[in-house]
Amino acid sequence: MATTTMSKPAMSKPAMSKPATSKPAGNKPAKVTRSIGSNTRADAVKSVLSLIKEKGVQVVDVKFTDLPGQWQHFSLPAATLDEDVFREGLGFDGSSIRGFQAINESDMLLIPDPSTVFVDPVLGVRTLSVICDIYDPITREPYSRDPRFIAFKAEEYLKMSGIATTSYWGPEAEFFIFNSVRFDQNAHEGYYHIDSDEGIWNSGSNGTPNMGHRPRHKEGYFPVPPVDRLQDVRSRIMLALIEAGVPVEVQHHEVGTAGQAEIDFRFGTLVQTADRQLTYKYIVKNVCHNLGYTATFMPKPLFGDNGSGMHVHQSLWTGDTNLFFDEKGYALISDTARWYIGGLIAHAPALLALCAPTTNSYRRLVPGFEAPINLIYSQRNRSAICRIPMYSSSPKSKRIEFRAPDPSCNPYLAFSALLMAGLDGIRKKIEPPAPIDEDLYELEGPARLGIKNTPGSLGEVLNALEKDNAFLLEGNVFTPDVIETWLEMKRTKDLPAINLRPHPYEFFLYYDT
Repeated sequence: MATTTMSKPAMSKPAMSKPATSKPAGNKPAKVTRSIGSNTRADAVKSVLSLIKEKGVQVVDVKFTDLPGQWQHFSLPAATLDEDVFREGLGFDGSSIRGFQAINESDMLLIPDPSTVFVDPVLGVRTLSVICDIYDPITREPYSRDPRFIAFKAEEYLKMSGIATTSYWGPEAEFFIFNSVRFDQNAHEGYYHIDSDEGIWNSGSNGTPNMGHRPRHKEGYFPVPPVDRLQDVRSRIMLALIEAGVPVEVQHHEVGTAGQAEIDFRFGTLVQTADRQLTYKYIVKNVCHNLGYTATFMPKPLFGDNGSGMHVHQSLWTGDTNLFFDEKGYALISDTARWYIGGLIAHAPALLALCAPTTNSYRRLVPGFEAPINLIYSQRNRSAICRIPMYSSSPKSKRIEFRAPDPSCNPYLAFSALLMAGLDGIRKKIEPPAPIDEDLYELEGPARLGIKNTPGSLGEVLNALEKDNAFLLEGNVFTPDVIETWLEMKRTKDLPAINLRPHPYEFFLYYDT
């Protein structure tokens, strides 16, 4: 909900209102040149080895991303890291990672990317963190289910499409900071218990002297301390992010009581931003843990208050020209931007299978909690799924904001899918429904007719993805095995895990049946 500028330097020529006429890439595979032995890379490796000596690094932590979007890692002594590791890679068991290999083909390789290193600001032992790409050890080819590789292919596909040269991304991932959380589910009980010193429900507690000053439900945006009790915690997170190389723009309390927060970092290219998003989640959780708090990016941990979304700002550029700007267009957007929005809205049900991929996501995507469930676009309007920010009339700041994703998603997959949907809209000139500038939650009667909503469950969006995924397969960006594995993983693990267990509130509803 912050005001990320997402701007570039001033442009030297007028913005385009229509996409380039180059022939789209179609189903031709997006060729990604990622030589692990180039001169540029060799120079970057030497810089990393020098940094280890300069900073007194003792441990190198190698990180990679599983299919659901969680970082995995292992560590090695810094003295053992040499140029061969960046060239030959490090082996690991791919069969033990969610969404990866079968046990009979478990051997996989990690190739560190020297451009991603940072000295870890949350660990006590001096540790250098590096993000890795995943390769097959036999073919030495990138692994099709490596989420980061999919994101690289999406960027390459954009260039090959002839529509634009670069996409820029600015996610706004919200989260909660609690004092404690307990949860369990077994044969005879199921419960969760959250507590927060800042939670409005503690206004009447008497275990210790009660100082009052708490944000009420939906009133956490933007009271000053002492109502906002977590200013220093967020500031510590912000400083740790900056130390790790993440360019933070703003930190603030969010709408919810009990410590809902948002920290926004500057926009970047697709892979770069997805890397930063996982760094962001890692540092948020660890700074809070070290301070005696617990942070969660779960979309809807509290009933009766706002959930945590991840509004995603995006724009397309050719050189220094923002293709989304047109001074004569509605909300100053171009035909290209409108068609891009058309693609997002047309494919929204399928997109949510990757952008809001948990059962809990659909506790958030409901009316009445600022959730963007309406398949409409609009300027300034936060009740629409696509919003066009109007903070500035500058061509360089024009972008669109897709508001349905949440931070439980894998950012590499989510951003790639959004880009592919938008490009499909541009290629096919998909017109979105006419914009509506009124509060969509308040519309009734004839004014409400024809406005479609997002699906209401994970099962529905998985069905949508199964039927509507051809746009993701363009250019071999997503491959069928990725889609099939994702659907199987969600249908056989996530859905049964919830559907087979009694819900605590069912006892309230049905115990006296």
